[in-house]
Formats: sequence, C-alpha cells, structure tokens
Amino acid sequence: MSGRRGWVKALDGVSVQVAEGETLGIVGESGSGKTTLARLLLLLERPTAGSLLFDGKAIGDFERDDLARYRRAVQAVFQDPYSSLNPRMRVGDIVAEPLPSGSGLSRAEVSDRVREVLQLVGLPREGAALYPHEFSGGQRQRIAIARALVTYPKFIILDEPVSALDVSIRAQILNLLKHLQEELGLAYVIISHDLAAARYLATRLAVMYAGKLVETGACDGVYAEPLHPYTEALLSAALPLHPSARRQRIILSGEVPNPVTPPSGCRFHPRCPRALPRCGSDEPEWREIKPGRFTACHLY
Repeated sequence: MSGRRGWVKALDGVSVQVAEGETLGIVGESGSGKTTLARLLLLLERPTAGSLLFDGKAIGDFERDDLARYRRAVQAVFQDPYSSLNPRMRVGDIVAEPLPSGSGLSRAEVSDRVREVLQLVGLPREGAALYPHEFSGGQRQRIAIARALVTYPKFIILDEPVSALDVSIRAQILNLLKHLQEELGLAYVIISHDLAAARYLATRLAVMYAGKLVETGACDGVYAEPLHPYTEALLSAALPLHPSARRQRIILSGEVPNPVTPPSGCRFHPRCPRALPRCGSDEPEWREIKPGRFTACHLY
C-alpha cells in the first residue's frame, strides 16, 4: 500500500471567547470541528499553532500548579450517561473521581462534598452508595453533572448533554443546567446537533463549517437573522418556537469537504446556493457586519 500524506487542519483560524457566567453554543454538521475544539479546551489535544488563554494567561506557559488549577476549573459532561459512568463503581466514587489525590481533603470531607453536589443536581444523598444501573438515564446524566461540579469549576463543556435522553427528560436536564449556572455563576460551552437545546441555553452562538467559524453573534440575533448562507440553511432545519415562525427549509446538496483537501476560497462555496464567482478562489475575511455580529462571507 502506498499513499501521499496530507496535513489535516481540524480547526483553522478559530477564535472564540467565553466570559464568566456566559454560555457559548457551538453548532455545525459532523466534521465541522466542534469536538476537536472541545478536546482542545479539555487539554486532550494541544494546538499545533495559536494559543489557548485562561484568565488571560496562555496555557502553553502554565507551570504544573497552573495546569492542576485549570483541570479543576474546567470540567465536562459527556453525551451518553450509559457509557460515561463506570458500572463497577459506586456513584460516590464516580462523583469523587475528579478530585485529585493531593487535594488535601479528608475522606469525610470528600464524602460531604459528594453528597453536596448530589443534592445540587436533585439526587438523594443516599445515592452515593448505589451503582449506575440503579438509576434511570436522566438520573445518570445528573450523576455526570454532579461529577463535573465536584471540583467547584468555573467552566463546563457540555458535549451533546441531552441527545442520548428521552425527549420527556431533556427539558428537565436543560432546566437543571440553567439553574446551576444562575446559582453558581458557571460558564458553559454547549456543543450540540440539537439546535433547540443550544438556543435554550446559549447566550452567544458560534457556527462552524469544515474547521472554520462562519458566523458568531448573540443567540437570539443569529436565529432571527442569520448572515451566512450556511447558518441560514442549518437553522432552517430547526423547529421554530412558534408555528407561524417556520422557515422555508433549505436543502444542501453534497457533503462536508474532505479536511485533507478542502476546497479553495470559501469552504462552503461548492454547496452554497448563493455563491459568487470569487467564492471559489478568494477566502472571505472575518468581519463585523453589525455590532457583535461577525461572519466570513463575500456577500457582505
């Protein structure tokens, strides 16, 4: 077997900011780079270029103690509560797992903290002695949220937090996440294919396509008046808040491009229903079109 190696830019020129108490929603098709961005934020991957800042300091310059502080401050809730919890561990041990061995907490203090966060997510303190299989899917996701809270984080990454749950349970989990944010001052990044869930939680929205940002702005503004043709097509598939607000569905042909050989110019131009001649050759600049509304599109 032989072949030619190529560089893959899973993220290319992506720049986002998340303020204290804010929720940034990141949406886009599979292959857009959402998960790679989450992995970078969790330090599961390191950027080959650019930088990641936390409290104004580049993570690449962090000392060992700084990295430990970052890992306590940034936690995650994953998509599937059935596979993200170890079935052989008691819930109390699962929730306590993010606490480092050198945290200085006694066993009694760890136990108290576990029971505290279980109560915060609406589970009984006695649940710490049980196993995951003794809980429903919605309760298991509450356990996953409690595990994320146990280090008293500033920032939680929500990776499709309700997509694996029954529809009847999704609203309960979203309401819980919103309540916790208001009570604890948390910042969230929610990564979701579920546009309704992203809209419910997010204060700002970032739309990604083929490793690039195509639009950002206040969530309500992006939903009401999308600027980029890809955003418009993506949101046309979402159920409206009211039947009278239904959009005409925009069906895109083709697939997300191969990241090894992305198209020249705008990466969306082969699928764009409004593409201009220059879209195939010139990469659009990232520009502020309205106050707080940014996009990369030759239509503006």
